[in-house]
Amino acid sequence: MTTRRVNVNTESVDNYLKAIFALGGAEEERVASTALAERLGVAPASITNMLQKLASASPPLVQYERHKGVRLSPAGRRRALEIVRHHRLLEAFLYEVLNYPIEEVHDEAERLEHFISERLEERIDAKLGRPKFDPHGHCIPALDGRMPKQRATPLTVATKGESLVVESISDQDASTLKQLKAKHITPGVRLQIKRRNVDGTFVITIGDSSKVLNISHQVAMAIQIHPASNHDPE
Repeated sequence: MTTRRVNVNTESVDNYLKAIFALGGAEEERVASTALAERLGVAPASITNMLQKLASASPPLVQYERHKGVRLSPAGRRRALEIVRHHRLLEAFLYEVLNYPIEEVHDEAERLEHFISERLEERIDAKLGRPKFDPHGHCIPALDGRMPKQRATPLTVATKGESLVVESISDQDASTLKQLKAKHITPGVRLQIKRRNVDGTFVITIGDSSKVLNISHQVAMAIQIHPASNHDPE
């Protein structure tokens, strides 16, 4: 088979690798082309064409079999982690230093992540004090690509009455982030499910407050939680 030359330093390639990384999860499961097409907003035929190119690049960036899905190769994973590191460092910088609203940092970082130099990456990292997490609670990969697995699950699968801690919130939808911000639902806060309504909404409390809040199923899906322990901050 003839090796196709793929320019690995393009926004399109980076976006594919990052999307496969996100959809594959901590276990690096194979990602269906349909899921990739939905996330990227690209036609299935275009997805297939790009995956074939990435698989036949030198070195291969993905492992791809038609009808069996795709996963990152070691080279593709390294590049994906580099882009994820750029993105999350930029989000932290925009939020903490430039005071961007949390619902705006994702899109801004998307535009910048492909172009920062290693020198600027290092200076941002140092300026922020070598952060471990971005403003949404997602792990920032280390410079060597190491990243601990996060143990969270969606709020929607939690048990009523269980004491929980928000580990992270999704950065994919600005309107959802605005709702979470308005309700003071941020990484690190404790919450408890008081009731699940028949219409799919959730009734929760935050921290030690007795005030109840109603959130939609869509918003609940954007909240990743883990059980509270004595070691979790208030």
